[in-house]
Amino acid sequence: MSRRSGILEFAILGLLRESPMHGYELRKRLNTSLGVFRAFSYGTLYPCLKTLVANGWLIEEPGNTPEDALAASLTGRRAKIVYRLTADGKERFEELLSQTGPDAYEDETFAARFAFFGQTERDVRMRVLEGRRSRLEERLEKMRASFARTRERLDDYTLELQRHGMESVEREVRWLNELIESERAGRDRRSGPGSDAQQDTSGETGGLPRHGGSTRPDPSDDTTK
Repeated sequence: MSRRSGILEFAILGLLRESPMHGYELRKRLNTSLGVFRAFSYGTLYPCLKTLVANGWLIEEPGNTPEDALAASLTGRRAKIVYRLTADGKERFEELLSQTGPDAYEDETFAARFAFFGQTERDVRMRVLEGRRSRLEERLEKMRASFARTRERLDDYTLELQRHGMESVEREVRWLNELIESERAGRDRRSGPGSDAQQDTSGETGGLPRHGGSTRPDPSDDTTK
C-alpha cells in the first residue's frame, strides 16, 4: 500500500469512528475538514472503501433516512449506501492511531494525524509533535545551509522564494513549540493535587477548535447499479 493510500485509509476509518456516513459525506469531510485531501482524486475513494469492506473493517448498509427513501423513489434507484465501522475496523484505527514512527512526521501524514488528535492519547500526541518538530528543524538547517551557499548566484525572486520557504518552516516550528508546551502544561496540571477529578482522556483536544461544514447531498451518489 502506498503512503497516500495508507493516509486515506486512516482518515476514512477515523471519520467513520465518529458516525456512519454516505460516500458523499465522506468526500465532503475529507475535502473540507481534512485539508490534506483537497487535491486527492475522488476516483480513489470508492476503491479504498471497497478494500476496507473486503478487509472486514467496514460494512455497507442501505440508507434508511426519509431523504434516502425519497431520493431512491424519485430516481428509481436503490437507497444510497451507508458505510459503518466494524469492531475490527475500530481496532485497526486505534492501531494506526498509536503509531509514532517516522512516517507520522511527514507533511501529509502529520496533517491527517493532527486532524484526529482529539482521539489520540496524550503521550502519542507528544511523540508525534516532537518528532514533527525534529524533522522540520533538520529541514530548516538544510535550507539555511543551501541558502548561504547559493544566495550570491540567485536572482532576487528566487531568493525571495527561498526566504518564504524558510519562514514557513520557521512558523511551523514555533507553532509546534507552542503546542508541545501546551501539552506539557496540561499534563502537569493533571499530575498535581486534585488530579483525580480531572482524569486525562484520549479525546481531549486542549481547547483546539473543531471545524466542519455541510452541503446538500447529491442523490446520484453512492447508489448501487
